[in-house]
Amino acid sequence: MDRFFHSVTLDKDKCVGCTNCIKRCPTQAIRVRGGKAQIISERCIDCGECVRVCPHHAKKARHDSLSMLEDFRWKVAIPAPALYGQFNHLDDIDVVLTGLLKMGFDQVFEVSRAAEIVSDATRQLLADGKLKKPVISSACPAVVRLIRVRFPDLCEHVLPLKAPMEVAAMLAREAAVKETGYQPEEIGIFFLSPCAAKVTDARVPIGIGRSNVDGVLAISDIYPPLLGKMNHLDKTEPLSRSGIIGVSWSSIGGEAAGLLNENHLAADGIDNVIKVLEELEDEKLQELDFIELNACAGGCVGGIFTAENGYVARARIQRLRKYLPVSCNRLEDAGSAKALEWTEELEFAPVMKLAENVEDAMRLMQEIDRIVDRLPKLDCGSCGAPTCRALAEDVVRGLAQETDCIFLMRRQIQQIATQLSRIEGFVPPEGEDSAETI
Repeated sequence: MDRFFHSVTLDKDKCVGCTNCIKRCPTQAIRVRGGKAQIISERCIDCGECVRVCPHHAKKARHDSLSMLEDFRWKVAIPAPALYGQFNHLDDIDVVLTGLLKMGFDQVFEVSRAAEIVSDATRQLLADGKLKKPVISSACPAVVRLIRVRFPDLCEHVLPLKAPMEVAAMLAREAAVKETGYQPEEIGIFFLSPCAAKVTDARVPIGIGRSNVDGVLAISDIYPPLLGKMNHLDKTEPLSRSGIIGVSWSSIGGEAAGLLNENHLAADGIDNVIKVLEELEDEKLQELDFIELNACAGGCVGGIFTAENGYVARARIQRLRKYLPVSCNRLEDAGSAKALEWTEELEFAPVMKLAENVEDAMRLMQEIDRIVDRLPKLDCGSCGAPTCRALAEDVVRGLAQETDCIFLMRRQIQQIATQLSRIEGFVPPEGEDSAETI
């Protein structure tokens, strides 16, 4: 499996090198070279910000196709709770779940059920007092990857539990094996996702060796055929088994509220997430027990795979909650917290290795500082790098030149023009060869 699989990709034919993407990338994972954007695989966290801001649709996010259902004998849909916010006037989740069965799925297992189980497990772990506080949620894979790349000292703060998607996939497969008698590999588990980061998380998971998710389908692809099935239902089946706590995970603050603990913080949007992480790194938030962070504005309802405006979807979720019980699932439904824990530690993923030994690395770091001093420090992005320092780093790594900076180039051109002007007006002494004098 490719260590650097990414759902976010670049269509070079559509890219015009406009630099919008490099200014929005939270990990400086994009450069513009030769008039085309380039994504640095080691740095990319699949947050989808470049997809949002690209006016030419050159950035896109990969996901699986509905045709994958044909590869499995038994098909299970595990819908993210954000799916429920895509439909107007929805007052019964069973309408959505029954519609999924009519689309061709054999079984449905709500991710919101797994979310309630994860909430229960988190409450117990916080009560045990063994976690390093403030505990950072591990539910958003883009945030977890951001921490690995930019905030290595915070890795030990990340909650070492599987995300609801993974827990739902695990429990759904176990239930399907018991019900059908089929082999686990004959059962396809399909996550209906609001975001691109979940695609990457299913292919290259963090904290576990292998994901239980076989395919990730975009909610935007599911929405049209699902809506058609929902509009022509004769009756609904009683399928929903989740409550307010689980469904609320779709929006920012929902996970933290499910802990029944007021000593928490919730932030959404990648810029706000970075600000919170910086303050946490500076040890300014030590009084908190839990921090919920979501890369998408509004929470999962704001993901790039959704069909509806995130704020509209969030309002719909709020209305839907009044028809639900508080919670329907407990940790005992999954056995124990041990079954939900990561099997691998979260480790720092260095993205800028200047040299193999410390001495050479320090020398190159000093060279970066010297180059930065010569640059204008405008961070304009015209060179194809997001900041002047990023350009300096690229220069010492042999990936760029100082003259890629248009201001430095203009300065050099002016100097050359001045020299040429002086030469043009120079009159050599009489009797000497002008060519030799020059």
